[in-house]
Amino acid sequence: MTQSSSRLLLQVLQGKGTAPFNRPPIWMMRQAGRYLKEYREVRAEAGDFLTLCYTPEYAAEVTLQPIRRYNFDGSIIFADILVIPHAMGQKLWFVKGEGPKLEALENPAAIKELDKDIHEKLSPIYESLKKVRAGLPDETTLIGFCGAPWTVACYMLNGQGSKSWAEVRHHAYSDPRGLRAMLDVLVEKSADYLCHQIEAGADVVKVFDSWAGSVPPHLQDLLVIEPMVNITRKVKAQHPDVPVILFPRGVGHETLMKLAKTEGFDCLALDEQTDLQWAVENIAPHKAIQGNMDNAVLLTTPEVVRAEVTRILNIAGHLPNFIVNLGHGVLPPTPVENVAAFVETVQNWDTQKEKSA
Repeated sequence: MTQSSSRLLLQVLQGKGTAPFNRPPIWMMRQAGRYLKEYREVRAEAGDFLTLCYTPEYAAEVTLQPIRRYNFDGSIIFADILVIPHAMGQKLWFVKGEGPKLEALENPAAIKELDKDIHEKLSPIYESLKKVRAGLPDETTLIGFCGAPWTVACYMLNGQGSKSWAEVRHHAYSDPRGLRAMLDVLVEKSADYLCHQIEAGADVVKVFDSWAGSVPPHLQDLLVIEPMVNITRKVKAQHPDVPVILFPRGVGHETLMKLAKTEGFDCLALDEQTDLQWAVENIAPHKAIQGNMDNAVLLTTPEVVRAEVTRILNIAGHLPNFIVNLGHGVLPPTPVENVAAFVETVQNWDTQKEKSA
């Protein structure tokens, strides 16, 4: 991996501030996706989602598309959080209009029956990272990622998406040791997967706990905080200088504060339900913060987008450790001109400040 001092996102995550750029870095979760015409064309050529993920030429192309169009400061590799259970041998498929489905495990202990050698299956993703790094401008930070153990376990045990995950949470009460043992297996596999992504070219890695908010507060230490932090420690043991971003979506202020005061990782990504002013005052003194514009804003007009981005920048744009992003992934109906307004408002922020002075 080559680290460049010209990579704004990387230097902010390394605690080096924003000079000489004098603006926060910007990228979007799910920035490669269906809102782009060029993505839909490649997706149609690939034929199905898994082929898109596992074919390096396709995955690299869709990863690079939003960089060519918007010049984001970060480029996140195109993949899916469920590739680890798939690589372990759990059947995975995608249903149009419904999303991913796994052949559900009977209970947490059933993870022992899966094949644990994941890297042959995941080698196309590592090849995609190499292709993307070769195709990116030098100033663009390359981001690898994985799903957090709790979120991945939810899909593995339920087989498909759920609104509450009650059918998974019951294991935390009826078989807490078994569920934690399952999460520990996923910690090992996820950390190893992230290390391989770093070795393939990722400058930064991110752990997505999309369903962390479904866990009751008194279980969040066991099911959310400890597994994510353990992944971070294992990654840092091999790659101490590579920044790690954690995204515990939907958790409250108490869990965010616990994480902020936990050593080992570098940045907390915030969802749209987190008050940004509170995060500036309470999280930013400990960790970089990333977020957290409501993705619904991008469904409006360029004028509304610019106003909301300006509001966010007025709150946090002055920080040396703030990254502009959404509170969740960009939505498929998002107009491309609204994304352009989002990006340009951030990229011109220093100029705007000078004009208003």
